[in-house]
Amino acid sequence: MPVILATDLIMYFLFLMAASFTVFAARGGGVCAQVWRHIRKDRLAMVSMFILLLYGGVALMDSIRWRDPITAQDGTFAQTPDGKRIFNPQALSLLDRILHNLREDTEKTFSPPFAGYSYVKEAIERPNGATERDYAPLKHPGDHWLGTDKVGSDVLFSALKGIRTGVVIGTGTTIIIIPFALFFGVLAGYFGGFADDIIQYIYTTLSSIPGVLLIVAFMLIFGTSGYQGGLVTEDTLLFGFFVPQDRLFWLCVIMGITSWTDLCRIIRGETLKLRELEYVQAANAFGVSDTMTIIRHIVPNLMHLVLITLVLQFSSLVLAEAILSYIGIGVGPETGSWGNMINSARLELSREPVVWWSILGAFIFMFGLVLPANIFGDSVRDSLDPRLRMGKR
Repeated sequence: MPVILATDLIMYFLFLMAASFTVFAARGGGVCAQVWRHIRKDRLAMVSMFILLLYGGVALMDSIRWRDPITAQDGTFAQTPDGKRIFNPQALSLLDRILHNLREDTEKTFSPPFAGYSYVKEAIERPNGATERDYAPLKHPGDHWLGTDKVGSDVLFSALKGIRTGVVIGTGTTIIIIPFALFFGVLAGYFGGFADDIIQYIYTTLSSIPGVLLIVAFMLIFGTSGYQGGLVTEDTLLFGFFVPQDRLFWLCVIMGITSWTDLCRIIRGETLKLRELEYVQAANAFGVSDTMTIIRHIVPNLMHLVLITLVLQFSSLVLAEAILSYIGIGVGPETGSWGNMINSARLELSREPVVWWSILGAFIFMFGLVLPANIFGDSVRDSLDPRLRMGKR
């Protein structure tokens, strides 16, 4: 039985957008082909794109999940008294099934990367009957590339599970930011007057409130119930397969509502400048409607600003999710998250000997997502910036 979370729709939309970009770029015309020609000449951007595709592929595999039917002792499928099939409450994703060895091969407690023995001493009974404290051999020596955590789970698997959360937070929040910022920013900058005053009042008020306080308040209201990772119960399912109440989805919505003001301010200022240029004035003189002027002349000349701002916001949103999960208001504890990894490693850094590999794994995977996103975004921005294109000509 498939299980679809509300945040899975974000991943499906991202995959659809990537497929659409590939199709339009292959046709050889339009903005997509122009962006692809520029990226293809930039070797560093190509490497960054390849890394981002790897991250996206892992996140997509972790967004395709289903529940297996429970089998009775006689080999038949277990059923309720009314004849309905009973499914396992644990919905395993495609990534869980591919990496089942990393998920199932656990140890008793901490172990360093590629180690053959446990990191802490325990009571071991020798063949002669004597009991002494020593480092016990691991059940799976050398198989844990980034070691294991306090409960013996593989750190590499936990870091891979955090990829989906980071990608969903970065893309899902930007999907909410773009319409808000573009609509209100262009409306305020192009028409001015009363509309400009009202919109300025709204985003100035939102900007004056610390974002963390707003996120905490919204999460306490909307994000305390519903699915927070782990087992899927029947009361959380809609139509038997869809989970609308997803804590990660509410986190995307709340961060989007509180993060659109900076981009809106930038778009408003740029629109104030664009509406005074000659080609916009000429369009107005020829009787072109305001809607067509905005679509044909204003918005295309804003996209490079929108893109670079959103790329920078993507990086900050990934880091913000880690901080929010660290202070306990982010995703649920059973959801894979780099913030949860850092939070669990907080006390491990103060012990002796220090357990350093958990926070190192979270840092490596966060760095591997944020840096290529910035490099790739800069290259796309350069390909869309009309000033740079005119300078090359």
